[in-house]
Amino acid sequence: MRLPEQPPFDPEAIPTDAVVSRGGRDLRLAWANGEEAVLPAETLRLRCRCAWCTRDRIQDRFPAAFEAVAVTKIDPLGGYAVNLGFSDGHARGIFPWVYLRDLAREAATSPAEERTPRAA
Repeated sequence: MRLPEQPPFDPEAIPTDAVVSRGGRDLRLAWANGEEAVLPAETLRLRCRCAWCTRDRIQDRFPAAFEAVAVTKIDPLGGYAVNLGFSDGHARGIFPWVYLRDLAREAATSPAEERTPRAA
């Protein structure tokens, strides 16, 4: 087996700082290139792509909102992602740094009326 020449992820997507703030209501991220973002816990919970959440979306059982949810844990995974735990007990989602950076960029470029969290 031949290993890839480049890592299978974008090393520049790894933030220099990742902090859970406001009692778990936000995840604040900063990158070496000067980009910064604040991702609300509700957005992160709504955008979880784990198998459980994906199944619930397919079966039309996924909630439209998680108004009081908070991030309760952030555990690094192999340098390419984090596992986030939420106050509703959900802790199955793996959030690659690239995905979090994309969510941050999406939020920054969306008009204010379109920034409401959505399940994707």
